[in-house]
Amino acid sequence: MARILVLYYSSYGHIAQMADAVAEGVRGAGHDVDVRRVPETAPAEVAKAAGFVADETHPLIDGIAALPQYDGLVIGAPTRFGRMPSQMAAFLDQAGGLWYTDALVGKAAGAFTSTAAQHGGQETTLFSIITNLLHFGCTVVGLDYGFKGQNGVDEVLGGSPYGASTIANNDGSRQPSAIDLDGARYLGRRVVETAAKLIPPPRAGEEPDQKSNLTVPP
Repeated sequence: MARILVLYYSSYGHIAQMADAVAEGVRGAGHDVDVRRVPETAPAEVAKAAGFVADETHPLIDGIAALPQYDGLVIGAPTRFGRMPSQMAAFLDQAGGLWYTDALVGKAAGAFTSTAAQHGGQETTLFSIITNLLHFGCTVVGLDYGFKGQNGVDEVLGGSPYGASTIANNDGSRQPSAIDLDGARYLGRRVVETAAKLIPPPRAGEEPDQKSNLTVPP
């Protein structure tokens, strides 16, 4: 059984909903998942003026050192001018020690995002997350075309080969659609299925750690 971390930042609640859907995909595949958020770093007056919704949906992540405990991770964040927001970047910028020690090498990982408009930088934001994941040595899993819901032009759709996504409208009035949430569930399932295949078998004289893909002495 694999254990996945869904790590996100959400300003208006759209990404929090997508994070829950990713987690549903993991659980639906029969694996374990934790959903955690990164801290808000915007000054209180800025968050208030922008109408940020206080997010208490999930606990805060217990520091960057928590990431290696998982067999895979799925990172979600809204776009800020075509890239990930500073809240998520500030958290990931603390991962130098994990990078140096190869602590995340070989773990399956994916990304999801939201934008105000259909062409508001979804793919570049996903790539800004994926770039971090590749530098960490993760095996990136996209929203492959096995998810047929991302095709078609009959309605406004999120989703791309690079990750799950949704569209919020300029005033945040559009909520993730059933197709957007299905895409997030599909991504969660694909990441955990890949993670389960990548968990290394225990070496002779060792027993698998039930909490991660690490092995411990008997």
